[in-house]
Amino acid sequence: MPIKVLVVDDSSFFRRQITRLLGEDKTLEVIDTAENGKEAVEKALRLKPDVITMDVEMPEMDGIAATREILRHQNIPILIFSSLSTDGAKVTLNAMDAGAVDFIPKRFEDISLKKEEVKRILCDKIHQIGSHNKTRSQKKKKYSTPGDNFVENKSGVPHRAALDSASSSRNRQYKLLAIGTSTGGPLALQQVLKDLPKNFPLPIVLVQHMPATFTPAFADRLNQVCHISVTEAKDGDRLEPGHAYLAPGGKQMTVKKTGAGFKLNVFDGDQGQTYKPSVDITFSSIAQVIPQDALAIVLTGMGADGCQGASKMKSSGASIWAQDEASSVVWGMPAAVIDAGITEKVLTLNDICKQIIRVV
Repeated sequence: MPIKVLVVDDSSFFRRQITRLLGEDKTLEVIDTAENGKEAVEKALRLKPDVITMDVEMPEMDGIAATREILRHQNIPILIFSSLSTDGAKVTLNAMDAGAVDFIPKRFEDISLKKEEVKRILCDKIHQIGSHNKTRSQKKKKYSTPGDNFVENKSGVPHRAALDSASSSRNRQYKLLAIGTSTGGPLALQQVLKDLPKNFPLPIVLVQHMPATFTPAFADRLNQVCHISVTEAKDGDRLEPGHAYLAPGGKQMTVKKTGAGFKLNVFDGDQGQTYKPSVDITFSSIAQVIPQDALAIVLTGMGADGCQGASKMKSSGASIWAQDEASSVVWGMPAAVIDAGITEKVLTLNDICKQIIRVV
C-alpha cells in the first residue's frame, strides 16, 4: 500500500507543487492538504496519514504548535520545511523539540530549477520515515550480539536482560566517545547527552548530518540543556574531558594525535562527497589514532554512513554500540553496523546514556 501523506503549507503554490512532485511517485499518495496549523491538526487526527510535511510559519496556528498538538494524540512522523537561514535553524530546532523527526530546506526557486533533486530528497525522506513508522510497531526481533544478551519485553522493544551483567566493555580504559547520527539525530543526541555528568571523564566527538547554518545553533541548544559543555568544533581544538565537539555542517572532521592528547582537524573535504560531515571519515580517523580505547555509538539515521568507519574501529579494537530498531526514527545507519556483525551492544535510546556512564 502507498504511504499516505498530508501536505501542510499556507502557500497554495507550494501545496500544489509538493503534491505534484509526490504524485509522480506511485508508492506515495497525497491524501489531502491543509493551509494552516489548525486545519492540519483536524485533518491529521481524522485522516491518520503515515507522514505529514509541515510548514512552520502559518496563520491561526503555526507549524510548531500544530506539531505538538498532533503528537499529543497520534504518533505521526512530521517532516518540517525549513529556511536555511540562522533564524530558520533555530525555528527548525524548536520544531524538532516539539517532536518533528526531520527537516528539508524550503526554497521556492529549487522547485523550478532543481525539480528532480528536490523530488528525490523529499521522496527518499518520506519513504524512510513513513515505512519505518508503519512497520516498526509490528516487528519483534531478537538480537544476539557479542558481549550482550537481550530479551523482548511486552512492547517488543529489545533491551538488556540484565543491565548489571558482565560486559566486555566494563573494564576498558576509554579515551574517547564518538557518536554518529542523521535522521532523528537531534532529539536522540539531546536525550543521550543531557544526563551525562559535568565531570564526565571523556571528550566526545559528534557527527550529525546537518547544514552549515544549523550546526552552530544546534551546538548552542545542546550546550544549554546538557551538564557537559558542547561547542561546534573548530580546526585545532584540543579534546578535553567533559566537552562534546559537534562537527560543522559542510565540512569534514578528523581526530589527530598531538603529544599526550588529541586534537581536531576540520577541513572542507573533497567535492562530491555524499555526507559533509561524514561519520565514516571521523570514525576512520579515530581507528588510526585511538585503536583500542574508543567507544563509538551509531544512532538513528538514513543510509549507512558510519558502517565503514565503525568496521575499521572494530578491527582496531574499539567498542561499537548501536541504537535499536524500535526507538530509532529511521533504522538505516544502526542496522548497517548491526548487519555487519560489529556491534557489542544494541540498546534502546533510553538505555544508552545509562550504559555509557556504567562503562566509563
